[in-house]
Amino acid sequence: MAKVRIEAETVADAYLALLAKRGVDYLFANAGTDFAPIIEAFSKAKVQGRKVPTPILVPHENAAVSMAHGYWMVTGRMQAAMVHVGPGTANSLNAIMNASRQRVPILMTAGRTPINESGVTASRDTYIHWAQEQFDQGAMIREFVKWDYELRNGSQIETVVDRALALARSEPRAPVYLILPREVLAGPLDGLEVTEHGMMAPTAPPQPDGAAIARAAELLSRAQFPVIITAEAGETSAGVEALAALAARHAIPVVQYRARYLCLPDDHPMHLGYDPGALLREADAVVVVETDVPWIPNETRPGDDVPVIQIGVDPLYARYPVRGFRADIAIAGNVPAALTQLDLALANGKGKGELAKSLSERAAKVAALRKTQRARWAEARQKAEQDTEIQQTWAGACIERIRSDDDIIVNEYTLALDQVALKRPGCYFGNSPVGGLGWGLGAALGAKLSAPERTVIAVLGDGSYMFGNPTPAHYVSAANQLPILTVVLNNAMWGAVRRATTTVYPTGYASRDNMPALTYIEPSPQFEKVVEASGGYGERVEEPAQLPGALERAMKAVKVERRQALLNVLIKRSTARSS
Repeated sequence: MAKVRIEAETVADAYLALLAKRGVDYLFANAGTDFAPIIEAFSKAKVQGRKVPTPILVPHENAAVSMAHGYWMVTGRMQAAMVHVGPGTANSLNAIMNASRQRVPILMTAGRTPINESGVTASRDTYIHWAQEQFDQGAMIREFVKWDYELRNGSQIETVVDRALALARSEPRAPVYLILPREVLAGPLDGLEVTEHGMMAPTAPPQPDGAAIARAAELLSRAQFPVIITAEAGETSAGVEALAALAARHAIPVVQYRARYLCLPDDHPMHLGYDPGALLREADAVVVVETDVPWIPNETRPGDDVPVIQIGVDPLYARYPVRGFRADIAIAGNVPAALTQLDLALANGKGKGELAKSLSERAAKVAALRKTQRARWAEARQKAEQDTEIQQTWAGACIERIRSDDDIIVNEYTLALDQVALKRPGCYFGNSPVGGLGWGLGAALGAKLSAPERTVIAVLGDGSYMFGNPTPAHYVSAANQLPILTVVLNNAMWGAVRRATTTVYPTGYASRDNMPALTYIEPSPQFEKVVEASGGYGERVEEPAQLPGALERAMKAVKVERRQALLNVLIKRSTARSS
């Protein structure tokens, strides 16, 4: 393999240069005293013209890692984050959990408290260096990363970095964690010779088993009304295309349940919304595609005699301690390939089986269901427009009016997808199944950094906005010229907490309590003022008629004035889907 030389005087010099050489564009970081060699290396690279990742200062670790997450979503390019020893790692854990469960590769790094009390370069020199040291710094994060290691010396750099990047990008993907001791980073180095294109590549995506595909096709061929449920089949445009082709050819309706990506365009004839409940009661076969929770067992489930086929890179979700959704056939492998092979296997059945015989009847039935469903959505929209308070339905409809198909929507819980006609792959990103709040703002900034020519709209609840470290996030937007539109749908409460309580205790005391404990966020902050502190446009919206004009003004600020904007939209509590 061809070798190239990296000019470096310290391990930190070589580390940053190697990251850039391996395709890492940015280092999202919140610095501490452990960063001294890294900061020195960045300054040296600036003077000497060396190529290194662009440093992005993010004054909170949750937002920093979420930016790396958002950048990956749009580009598919893995990035790096760096935080301050143990405390910084602790602050980043929420975002790492989100990335881990959504299989987003991130090179998560942290400094280490200096090992030596004195006597070597970069040894301890401030009082915090004693209390911050841990016996096992990686322990707190180990369950949610695929690999963790502490760099021992400069000669390891290529092996360690290449292994970290390769493992993170191998399926099932996940973040990795690398600890970088200050003395090691500051250690002298007389250049470094590395392989031109890396020591190791990620493992090739696993391919679905042909026999399992054949068995799945046989089961489906017996069905008259199968249903596909998916959350993440649309991670790539290839996944969207494969799902669209399979559903169209065989007239199989698709439900995107708790979708994290656009999986099927809104105008596809087999698109049947976002709730599997009613369809599951009719389905005589179910195909679950990249979906960790395809239904809520206490609410609905397939009949005991209904076959369930699960397809995904890790269809049984091995890292979930408990997950009891039935899988009569579980097919592990590249999802676009699996869907394409299943499509061909069904097509090669040459018209045999109930699936093929009932195609016309099923297509007509889906068309009728779709027409009724769309009429119901339109009726809800019309009623919401006449309400005296803003409903989420109306908010979604107004956002639909001002966005283009090319815009990127980052949704942390609150957008009414039945009012937004999503059509283009890569235009929609939903929060991780972990639901670690605070992801949306950082992810939206990462998305904007990766696609500066596109408009990015972050739709958040008031709770997720506060968890998103808004002051650091708005600072990052202003400092890096990343104007995004943030729409806070503000019900001044933890809606999910309230619903969970009344679900468990439907006739309990809390259900009759106008102000149950730990539920209401009152008095609600003036979120529109927070963005103004970083030079952004802020506006409070209280009435349905005000919302269209407010959105237009906010979009003008983003697209024409090139500054961030935030709308604090007060929504009706009784219709709030989540907070």
